[in-house]
Amino acid sequence: MHLFTTDITSRVSSEPSVSRSQNAFAPTQPVAAINRAEGRPIVRSIKELHLHPALERVGWSGLVEEFNDAARPANRIQDPILIATDGTILTGFGRWQLAVFEQTPEIYCIEHSLSADDSLAFILIHHQTQRGWNAFVRTRLALTMKPSLQEAAVKNMRLGGKYKGLANLPEAHPIDVRQQVADIAGVCPRNVGNVETILEVAHPTLIQALGNGTLKINRAIQFCKLRRGEQVVEFIRYTEERATSKAIRRCLGQPQKGDISLDPNKVLQALHSREGLCFESILVRIGRHKRTVILVGQDLLSEINQKELALK
Repeated sequence: MHLFTTDITSRVSSEPSVSRSQNAFAPTQPVAAINRAEGRPIVRSIKELHLHPALERVGWSGLVEEFNDAARPANRIQDPILIATDGTILTGFGRWQLAVFEQTPEIYCIEHSLSADDSLAFILIHHQTQRGWNAFVRTRLALTMKPSLQEAAVKNMRLGGKYKGLANLPEAHPIDVRQQVADIAGVCPRNVGNVETILEVAHPTLIQALGNGTLKINRAIQFCKLRRGEQVVEFIRYTEERATSKAIRRCLGQPQKGDISLDPNKVLQALHSREGLCFESILVRIGRHKRTVILVGQDLLSEINQKELALK
């Protein structure tokens, strides 16, 4: 797990040491080290708790998975949720949402004194392996911290004495800041750059697909080389091809109980004798399999079944 190298209990005060590394952030305690023993047990009203503003801005929808997990009978008895002093939820989103749904007035919490940026950093690092928090979601959220990370980096350069006395400081090195964003999101720096490009040029349909996990960053960056209108067309084609390949793999596997088995000769005869056949309705794909697979649509299947019934 990556450690976010910033002070999460208190920011650097009046005279910080400048003998530390050239990293823009001086660690005193890693975000990942926050635990229940370091917080203050408290009972809070459900109405006082809320999502981090960054999660609301990007339309984060991970609550569905966490809500379903919390609602299972086996998970009803759980640890308290972690929150920041201002009521920002750090962990236990599903339990909070379940309490809201069931109109539970209060919930047991462990409260930590964290800033907005430190809260978001902890949320992302803690949930790196959780469902609903894929690489795109985490990177997009971590990028909302980029301005404050850049500001902290420039401030560190001034405190380090390298640019002491200059009225205009140079901008923080973009690679250093990108690495910080990558560490928080738990991704490689290259993905950070790719997500920035995607957010700038991608069609909203692609961004939505990335958020729900139906599209990956590497594939999306290829679509971003096209115009926005073409991006959607290619994404739809890509989705259809994936669905077709999945169906083919399922067909080539062991037959499942309830699967319909058709005589290939009957299928070919039905296609050959079909009146008014529109060839544009037939989709041909070349696969890597050593067998020819025919996927039959519901319309043709119905026609075959009707002919078989007429012969009986």
